[in-house]
Amino acid sequence: MDAQSYNAALTELRTVRDKIKKVRTDLAKLEADRDQRITQLAAHDKAKAERIAPAAGVSLADIVALAPALAPEILAGAAAPAQPPAPGAAPDSTQPQPGATAPVTAAANQQPAPSAAPTTPMTPAAPDAPRALPSIPEGQAGDAYFSHTANLASTRPNFTQQARSTVFLDTTTGILVHRNQTHRLDLGNRSADAILTAVFHTIPEGTERIYITAGAPWHQDADRYPYLRDAVAAWLNAPIPGWRTDTGRGRDRMAGHFVHARSPVGRYQRENGDSHVEIRSVGEWFDADGHDPATVRDAFVLLWQALRRHWDDAVIMGSPSQTGRDLWTRTIPARGQYADGFPVLSEELRGLLHATAGQGRNELLTPPRIPKQLPQLLEYDRTFAYAKHTWKSPVGTPRRITAATFAAWSEKEQTRALYGCGHWQIRVTVPDGWNHVGLLPAPAPGERAWHYPAEGRTTFTTWAGGPEVHTALTNPLAPWKVEILDGILWDDGKPLDDWAKKLKDTWTNLSAQAHYQGNAQQARAAHLASRAVRSILLYGIGAFAQRPRMVTGTTPRSMERDVPPDAEIIGFDDQQITWQKPTGFSRDPNAHPEWAAAIWSAARAALLTQYHRDDDTHAGALHTPPGTVVAFRTDALYLTQPQNWPYRHHPGDYLLKGHLTGPVNAPTSEEELLALRDTGRHALTTASDNT
Repeated sequence: MDAQSYNAALTELRTVRDKIKKVRTDLAKLEADRDQRITQLAAHDKAKAERIAPAAGVSLADIVALAPALAPEILAGAAAPAQPPAPGAAPDSTQPQPGATAPVTAAANQQPAPSAAPTTPMTPAAPDAPRALPSIPEGQAGDAYFSHTANLASTRPNFTQQARSTVFLDTTTGILVHRNQTHRLDLGNRSADAILTAVFHTIPEGTERIYITAGAPWHQDADRYPYLRDAVAAWLNAPIPGWRTDTGRGRDRMAGHFVHARSPVGRYQRENGDSHVEIRSVGEWFDADGHDPATVRDAFVLLWQALRRHWDDAVIMGSPSQTGRDLWTRTIPARGQYADGFPVLSEELRGLLHATAGQGRNELLTPPRIPKQLPQLLEYDRTFAYAKHTWKSPVGTPRRITAATFAAWSEKEQTRALYGCGHWQIRVTVPDGWNHVGLLPAPAPGERAWHYPAEGRTTFTTWAGGPEVHTALTNPLAPWKVEILDGILWDDGKPLDDWAKKLKDTWTNLSAQAHYQGNAQQARAAHLASRAVRSILLYGIGAFAQRPRMVTGTTPRSMERDVPPDAEIIGFDDQQITWQKPTGFSRDPNAHPEWAAAIWSAARAALLTQYHRDDDTHAGALHTPPGTVVAFRTDALYLTQPQNWPYRHHPGDYLLKGHLTGPVNAPTSEEELLALRDTGRHALTTASDNT
């Protein structure tokens, strides 16, 4: 793209932006009109939320929020939600000295608030109020947390996973690659019906998985819907003669469509026959970035060959998360302490971890915390970051460490516990005069939202993993005050170490092929395959977290009364209503949120500070001058000054991925940050090509 085309594209983008603003304004007016009509209907003496919700296209909870008198009896009679722990004593105004060791205190007389279990209906909080995090209850209710789910454990499989016949399709060009053959299809309107018809006309039998490499056909009617998910749901659920939604088979419990704005999954089954097929995006694995289907297929072949060096029964499944967990189960030891498997935690403790253990740190710092104009913007990304934090994970039966227990320990025992595999409820005070980024996550308004308080003397109550608590106490600038209110402590183990080592070796091998391969297409394929290995580990770890399940379903418009009363309407048209509803935690034998939480905590701590032993130096946000950190984005730091941090192509090393020379207007939204990121990456690549 030349400069003239670039400027023209910017003009077109601004036009789209203005249209979006107008549509949002119109949508806000329609939503206000809808809410007013709901309120009017609620005044009717026989009004029922269960009738109004599907007619309005909103959830039962939304109706109750607008008209509390319509709350079903089961909710109206529920106990009041638990209150958050008391804020505690006034913050300590004593200024700690840099490099000093902060005392770790325990609120021995503090009684943790009763548990606000994640599944308990709660009164909606004020829009700007942080959500209250649950606590562990006292007595027998709390004791139930510290156990395992009966007859549920991760065990080594005694079967061989079956491979699926797969094709790769570019829906923009119609090019289809099956094995080593290339075909050009007429995809018509690019509907699921047209795709299935064209593929099965060309390859009559055996196709079980269709990867879309380009085109995103599920977005083609996006301008007709207020939200992208609505367009995707309509595309997936459009009727297809001779096909119906798949209901699952054999050991594969995955059934029904998966509605996702960017990477949906359509699962279909022939009405008269045993044919099953799924349509999915290759974007789950890597950004295909314009690569043709043949290159994408070569990437999957290289990936399979590289995995087979470590797992002789390796099979690439539909998604990287499925593949990652399947490969992990094949590393469960056949002998030793865990030969019978790794037990799954109690549902209560899994629910607590779900509510209190966040994932990656995503934070944008805006003026006045940073200048309105930045001298430059640099992106440093931690290469294959999560792979660095799998060497130690929680195992065994968890123990509760109350404030009184923690206070009774010696300083050495306290330090060992905080450095171990634990999850802690703490009251935190930011040091007076602190002038750098926040160190510990605090609950923010919104579902699963977190922020990082950094203003001196701020006090807040939160949960955090051992690595973050340890970092707050020993950071190189000034130790924070941390009071232990409650805690969960496991034994240290290595359940993921063998799995991660094999994936790291696979990643290293494919990265080397990408660098040294003489054939350009094979080099690109090897690079994509190395990105796929990253996804296997990244999403495999995320799959251990096991979020509460959401079920998606459809109901004919003529039968809207049959929409489940606790469902949320996510789309509708003249024929049917599409809804989703939570179903809680399933009996998943591979649910280990304690492992995901420990890795996420360690990765967030490493964004702040990490030690490079070979170079005897440190890297991370706390090793930059105050005011130079612009943003955190999962594994990446955005800075205004270059850093001479060592990079040896090891997992966790900081790689310079983008450099935008200034002056640069400070981004004020995620969209602006991502635009600057893409421009900076392009600029760095161009500069490297010219040197």
